[in-house]
Amino acid sequence: MDIVFLAGIVITVATAIPVLWQLSRHPRGLFILFFAEMWERFSYYGMRGLLIFFMTQHFLFDDGDAARQYGAYTSLVYLLPLIGGFLADQFIGTRKAIAFGAILLVAGHFTMGIEGPAAQQVLTYQGQQYVFDVEGRMEARQVGLMVEGKKYAYGASTDGGLEIKGLPEGSPIPSILPKGSFELTVKHADRIYTDIFFLALALIIMGVGFLKANISTIVGQLYSTGDPRRDPGFTLYYYGINLGAFWAAIACGWLGTNIGWWAGFGAAGVGMALGFIVFGLGKPLLEGKGEPPDPERIRKPFLGPINLEWFIYLCGIAGVGLIWLIVQQNEWVGYMLGAGSIVVLSYLLIFMVTQCTFVEAQRMILALFLIGASVVFWTLFEQAGSSINQFTERNTMLTVGALSITAAQTQSFNAGFILLMAPAFSALWAYLGRFDLDPNPALKFGLALLQVGAGFFVLVWGAQFADESFRVPLIFLVLAYLLHTTGELCISPVGLSQMTKLAPAAVVSTIMATWFLASSWAQYVGGMVAELTAAETVAGQVLDPGKALATYVEVFQMIGLVGLALGAGLIVLSPILRYLAHDKAERAAKVQAAQ
Repeated sequence: MDIVFLAGIVITVATAIPVLWQLSRHPRGLFILFFAEMWERFSYYGMRGLLIFFMTQHFLFDDGDAARQYGAYTSLVYLLPLIGGFLADQFIGTRKAIAFGAILLVAGHFTMGIEGPAAQQVLTYQGQQYVFDVEGRMEARQVGLMVEGKKYAYGASTDGGLEIKGLPEGSPIPSILPKGSFELTVKHADRIYTDIFFLALALIIMGVGFLKANISTIVGQLYSTGDPRRDPGFTLYYYGINLGAFWAAIACGWLGTNIGWWAGFGAAGVGMALGFIVFGLGKPLLEGKGEPPDPERIRKPFLGPINLEWFIYLCGIAGVGLIWLIVQQNEWVGYMLGAGSIVVLSYLLIFMVTQCTFVEAQRMILALFLIGASVVFWTLFEQAGSSINQFTERNTMLTVGALSITAAQTQSFNAGFILLMAPAFSALWAYLGRFDLDPNPALKFGLALLQVGAGFFVLVWGAQFADESFRVPLIFLVLAYLLHTTGELCISPVGLSQMTKLAPAAVVSTIMATWFLASSWAQYVGGMVAELTAAETVAGQVLDPGKALATYVEVFQMIGLVGLALGAGLIVLSPILRYLAHDKAERAAKVQAAQ
């Protein structure tokens, strides 16, 4: 733990100095948005690193159910910004939407800390029940079957049943339980704690819906059209996002493993509260950006004494109950995604036909094409929170010499690499832009897909070096995250910037929300991909680590090929797609300004 925290401090100090220097050359409002989003991401990623383990180990969801539940939750997290973006564009403005979303997020993350007693796995054999005893969490978890007051380890038998290890002669159950001779059930202490868990997810989903797309939109509003600082500004903003994610993985991961689930989730709630405070205090530095389009309209009575602004807030709170129901039904999420996609694409198509010039329409077409490409990238990349996270806990060596790291803390690798490389990428794009050599967005997206696909092949390669416990050396996980990170830096800050650049001002928040809709589809499909890696577990512990590793290898190889193939295709098409941007004048202005 000491080494991990020390490394985190060194990386933060080393990277913060050039970032703070670059921030001084940007609008002052970026500083406030930088720190507000940093704390918001601390809360989100702090919870994300623990969530899959919390479901499979505390509530004893099986792998398939947990993957679907994770996909439903993260899909809704990225789907609801469609509503939040629309309401901000049309009524309350981005600043008020962000503040309301932050309040819901604080409530949601603290509610996650109400964990309740853990579920119990019960084995029934010839009418007698035996309970699995559990100590610890994640990779520190120790599980055994209690027989006559003693605890025994277990694993898979050769016929697919259960082998109880070390049972003495005369035990009431045999050491080998053939498949079908016993029954496994899950006993929950009280259903109310499961309901509280889903309530917490619903609050977080609704909060992100009001906050996520809108805070990125204000970043874009800080820069005038053609300002060469826009792309570097988004990359610096992205650094802030990942500074929060980096420390969330380290701190919340350690607290969740060593103190309790409540401590990890509670720390995430504290982070969100700090983000809300920073954003509120920094309002003057936003220089009027993000205010309602028609302030008088939302102050007028709308329903009795309730004005339109408060009516929207009350509907948001009531909507938490609806989300509570939906998040528990993965298939409902799919229907919502389909319906949301039809509505938003129809709205944008009508807008293009009725209100856009020819050039504006082509730019919107390019934006939608880039959004489609991002679905594939994020489907692969976001395996980090589900299948890769479980692969790390089950099949990765987490102790190397004096270094011991938890599975949840390895989530910091991605964010840590961004801290190290985001300023360099920002400077690189700016330097290349001076000579009109900055790769066009489609080319950057293609490179991103190549790298995320290659990252999975690194894990496939590493499986050849697994030890007798079927654990892969940690270095291969590090290299995979490195490739995923360089891919992310080619697509995410660039994509955020392009959405605000390509979209007409009247629909910029809606286009930004559509960007997150792509992420929602990616999370939904990603849940299906993660489900393919499901392993057989008892009391949250994998029965056959070797079989689990083989399954991961098969799935990672398949999705790695998808990333490589589509990335290569996008690179080939990039010269044609670049034309749709109609940015020759902008590029020439950047070169002239640099000279």
